[in-house]
Amino acid sequence: MDLGVGLPATIPTATGSDVLNWARRAEEAGFASVGTIDRLVYGSHETIPTMAAAAAVTSHIRLITTVIIAPFRGNGTLLAKQLATVDSFADGRLTVGLAGGARTEDFTATGTSFEDRGAVFDGQLAEFKAVWAGEPRGFAGHIGPGPVRPGGPPLMIGGTSAAAFRRAAAYGAGWLAGGGGVQMFSAGAERARRAWLETDREGAPRLAAVAHFALGPDARLLAETCLGDYYAFMGDYAATIAAGALTSEDAVRDAIAEFAEAGCDELLLFPCSPALDQLHRLTEITHVGPIDR
Repeated sequence: MDLGVGLPATIPTATGSDVLNWARRAEEAGFASVGTIDRLVYGSHETIPTMAAAAAVTSHIRLITTVIIAPFRGNGTLLAKQLATVDSFADGRLTVGLAGGARTEDFTATGTSFEDRGAVFDGQLAEFKAVWAGEPRGFAGHIGPGPVRPGGPPLMIGGTSAAAFRRAAAYGAGWLAGGGGVQMFSAGAERARRAWLETDREGAPRLAAVAHFALGPDARLLAETCLGDYYAFMGDYAATIAAGALTSEDAVRDAIAEFAEAGCDELLLFPCSPALDQLHRLTEITHVGPIDR
């Protein structure tokens, strides 16, 4: 199983320098990937520029959006060009995780329809493939830049609806689980594999997951503060999500082992604080590589 680390771009107290330092240090430490979580109406950094910046300060670590909320971005043609541009900067290191979204305020803020997001999302996914296949769109021909890899950056579809698994099998390289723990991942992974077979796809879907961590003497407080705020829109359930954060060395080790046993191909661990000490502590636990304090 590949082990990645989330960038602190979603944490409101994180600066641009914090995010870029995490990207550099994650690559130096030997993590397989860095990821981002997407949200509009919140004090977070925007996902696509964050991925472009991470590409600029790294050279070989993979980049994955976990996930971009696609439908409120509207035009699939423009989004395809933006993602292809980031992938060009990254020399083919970008994987695009996408989902339909669940927060109405993000759609209201952009003047887009929450109710129609499923149909919009399907149209965007089809448009990505058309643009990245080089279909001509006017006098100048295709929309560039041309994809680094044939067909464009691989797509990972998030969500647990029937439509999400249909999209993963129809358009994606696989399925990506949110921060619901190994049991949620296992149930979703089985549905993703089944959808793959029903669509007569060759091989098997790539399966990835996200978990949150906080380490050190203030770990529980960091998790409760960060995740309680981020998931406040979910009401009392926010406390349940915070309680599921990995807040000890043993919890991190156990989670890595459990996700690997469940067939996860890539696990991304997202911090509850932008302090680099969190990345240092995680590196010492996971032994992905040396890190200079």
